[in-house]
Amino acid sequence: MKDPFILASASAIRSQMLRAAGVPHESIPARIDEDATKAALLSEAASPRDIADALAEMKARKLSMKNFGSLVLGCDQVLSFDKKLLSKPEDPEQARTQLAALRGQTHQLLSAAVLYQDGEPLWRHVGVARLTMRQFSDAYLDDYITRNWDSIRWSVGGYKIEEEGVRLFSNIIGDHFTIQGLPLLELLSYLTLRGTLPA
Repeated sequence: MKDPFILASASAIRSQMLRAAGVPHESIPARIDEDATKAALLSEAASPRDIADALAEMKARKLSMKNFGSLVLGCDQVLSFDKKLLSKPEDPEQARTQLAALRGQTHQLLSAAVLYQDGEPLWRHVGVARLTMRQFSDAYLDDYITRNWDSIRWSVGGYKIEEEGVRLFSNIIGDHFTIQGLPLLELLSYLTLRGTLPA
């Protein structure tokens, strides 16, 4: 890599994806008030795409202003369903409520990535995946949450498709990386085109 690379996140899965793709980086969480920002954007009738993009940009910009010379990647993911945004569940009961609402329905995951350097935006992309859940039973839902709570509590919507959560779905349209929170293929293409990664 020609430039130092910072992932403005504590996300283990995003860091793992970058590392596996051969992108050396440092992970530094960007501390922003996501809830207040989401509330303000929702009050302005911002789209889910714009909200994900704005949150990713805030993270990238904040760390870029403190780390001149480095490429800084900000990321955010939102779940859009029935004109609402779902968040990480606060407790098992909220996870159950969210997953029961999604059962038999289709929702969208929007994963935004924004790259900054020296306080200026260089590149941005919002990947979209459409996921349809099957009609699973209440008994399976309860058992799923009990077995997986320690993991799914950190995931928007209350599931991880890379784990048992894949059994909740009947159809998925979109790439695996976007669903996990980072439009990786598009990012790698940009980094290769600009010469940051070898072609």
